[in-house]
Formats: sequence, C-alpha cells, structure tokens
Amino acid sequence: MNVNGFTAPGYEGVAEAFTRNFTDSAEVGAAFAAYHDGRLVADLWGGSADPDSGAPWRRDTLQLVFSGAKGLIAACVLLLAERGRLDLDAPAARYWPEFAAAGKSAITVTQIMSHQARLPGVRESFTTGQFLDPVFMASLLAAQEPLTDPRAAFVYHPLTYGWLAAELIRRVDGRSAGTFFAEEFARPLDLDVWIGVPREHHHRVATTHVAPGFVFTDPDAPPTGDPLRDLARNPISVPDAPALWNSAGFRAAELPGAGAHGTARSLARFYACLARGGELDGIRVLKETTLKNGRRLLRHGIEPLWNSPMAYGTGFELQTAAAIFGPAPDAFGHAGMGGSRHAAWPAERVGFSYATNQLRSAPSPDRRPLRLLDALHAAANSPADPAGR
Repeated sequence: MNVNGFTAPGYEGVAEAFTRNFTDSAEVGAAFAAYHDGRLVADLWGGSADPDSGAPWRRDTLQLVFSGAKGLIAACVLLLAERGRLDLDAPAARYWPEFAAAGKSAITVTQIMSHQARLPGVRESFTTGQFLDPVFMASLLAAQEPLTDPRAAFVYHPLTYGWLAAELIRRVDGRSAGTFFAEEFARPLDLDVWIGVPREHHHRVATTHVAPGFVFTDPDAPPTGDPLRDLARNPISVPDAPALWNSAGFRAAELPGAGAHGTARSLARFYACLARGGELDGIRVLKETTLKNGRRLLRHGIEPLWNSPMAYGTGFELQTAAAIFGPAPDAFGHAGMGGSRHAAWPAERVGFSYATNQLRSAPSPDRRPLRLLDALHAAANSPADPAGR
C-alpha cells in the first residue's frame, strides 16, 4: 500500500488518519482532499484503483461518488433560481406541464429538492438502457401518481430526485444537467468532475466494488406488502449492480441522482468555493445569499424506511445528530452510498471530499471518513491557524 500526496504544515494528522484507514480499516483505494479558506491543505490518494489488476490509485483517478451527485445538482437548481429562471416555491408543473398529471399539480420545486415529492421510486418497469436515460425516466415520473401514505412525505428519493431535478433544469434552460454543471461550475472552477464521463476519460475511473456483507436490495425478492417500501426499492434494485456501475454505459450516462465521477481534489474545490459563499480564486459561481437560502433547513426528521436522521435544504444534505460530515454543526453537502463524503464547513471556510472504491454498509459507523474529518477539524481549528488566515 502506498500513500501519496501532501498535507500543509499543521495538517499532518490528516495524513496519519488517511494512512490508518489502510492499516487499521482495510481501505482498498481512496482519496481525500481539503481546502481551508481557498487554500489546498490536504491532497492524498493511495491503494488500488482496481483490486483485480492491482492498478494503483493515481493523482487523476476518478471515482464514482453515487449520491455525491445530488449536491452538484442542487447548485445547478440554485443558480437557475438566482438568475430568476426558476421560482423554488412555484409548482414544478409551471416549468414541466406534464408533471401535473395524476394529482401532482401542487408539488413545488422546493418539495422535489427536499425529498418531499412522494415519488421515491418508479412504478413502471424499464430496461437498463431506459434507466440510463434521464429524460425517459423523468417521463415515467411525470405520469406517476404520488403516494398518499403520510410516511412518503419524507422518504429519501435516491434516484428519482436526480431525474426530477434534471428535467426541471432541462425544461428551464434547455441543457442537460451534466452539460449545465460542466459549463457553469466545472469549467469556471477547473473541476475534474463529471455527470456523464466522456469516453476518453473512462480509463481513469476506479473500479467500484463492495465489501463482504454489503447489503443489496434483491430485485427478485417478493413484494413486502408495504407499498411505500416496495416502490422505493424499484430504481435501486438492479441485478449485478457492481457490473452496471463499472460499465462504459453507466460511466457515460448522465445519472443525475447518483452517477457523478470526480477526483476528491476537485470535489473538495467545489465545496471550498461554496464554503466561501460561492467564490474561489476570484471566480464567483453563486451569490452568498443564494447559498444561505440553499442550505436553509427545509425538512428534518427520522427517515421512515432507513430509520435514520436526515435533514435537507434545497438539495443539500445538512448536518444532523449523526454528524456524518464531521464535527462542524453547520456542514452541508452530500454523502454517497457506501461511505463517501463531500461537504462544506462554512464557519471554518473548509471544503472537503473523501472518495473510496470499496462500499461498506450501514448501520455500523464507517470510521474511514469520520477519522479523516476529526483530524481535519482539529487542524482547521488549531490555535496555530495552519491555513495562514
């Protein structure tokens, strides 16, 4: 196992924590990066990008971060709202008339962005090719009736969030969500982050795999008798999921709820910009007031299917008592399935990203990101002020 990269003076504890993830927590391949007040203070990578071939994780290795995509989509929607193109409090059907079908005319953009649309799954069947087509999947949701079960008012929408939000972006702007993010955020900030990886970059993508005991939803399992639970499992119940995730078709597709790929360095840079109120290196991508509104608490409570605390702003996952984003109480961003973390700490003006290619299951706390974030928080708040602010 080789650990590469650097940490700024005062951040040596972050490198020690990263190394411990390999020695004490059997990390396979991973990267971690952090910015403090616009300055890169940690940029680490190590282990294997492909356990089968033994290919090492490199400085430019891209990693699938699953729901880490949701924070990127949130920024896109907020930018359209900032420009006056999208009213967050308006019914989604104002911009997407077909969405009014089946009793959805009153569902607002904000409800979609905070997992309150009551559309956590897709009722109709679909092929793998259709699953990778966001416009087609959005059309299924436009025709679908929302659940009336009171629990559905705050059920996590693992994939449907992305299809709903991406279709709003397309209807208002004309660009796909992946193109919008690339042109409005990735290019200005020089980010190696993709919602739909160009074919010429596929060779840089790490192989995603699962740890022993990782819990999948069996697509062939019989109905549970709970309509909410049965609906919610449909879009994430796919046979041989790791093979799909690592396929060229998946990497190239725009899966806006759970298909972003990037380097930890670039994802940390994105959140470093948001932690500074939307500006980094003289480049402003969002107004500070827009971000404050975007991370305003809209919904919090115990998610009824996962039985875990969740809190949401406009697309951003907010900190809860579970402290999945480390010690900072004002953290916002989004976690990814299996352990990745990508977020901002506004009070500390810190942005960070942890990406891993081995997925692990809850409910046991995953020490890998928490160990890193504890060390980062201690360094960023040390009296020595290592970032030189």
